[in-house]
Amino acid sequence: MSLGSIFDIAGSGMTAQSLRLNTTASNIANAETASSSTDTTYRARKPVFSAIQQQMLNPDHGWQGVAAAGDDALGAGVRVEGIVESQAELQMRYEPDHPAANEDGYVYYPNVNVVEEMADMMSSSRSFQMNVDVMNTAKSMMQRILTLGQQ
Repeated sequence: MSLGSIFDIAGSGMTAQSLRLNTTASNIANAETASSSTDTTYRARKPVFSAIQQQMLNPDHGWQGVAAAGDDALGAGVRVEGIVESQAELQMRYEPDHPAANEDGYVYYPNVNVVEEMADMMSSSRSFQMNVDVMNTAKSMMQRILTLGQQ
């Protein structure tokens, strides 16, 4: 793994966390939207991530000792596989005076847990910042490498 690939790995993490943050914001924004049926009610959404694997030990390149025995594929970033809707139960409230109430007087609210969404928001924000820190550290290391021959 080259020092330059660190930027690709951290960048993929930043992209994934940005999508997670946007999905969380959408969930919070729709947490109190009401509907008269279960079919039209907003459902909480969550992104699904997977690791991107990279072949680390290639005999053709002569890299020896880069990966331990049995570690022929290590993570090289993260990929967003998709966004799934939560299958949790919708909230049904009896509010006969609500404009969106059905004929029985019930209103359906999304299955969004705002406390959980706020925790996800803080987690994705901190993960994004960690990837920024990784990029800044790699940049600093590269700058130091360039100055080695100047002294």
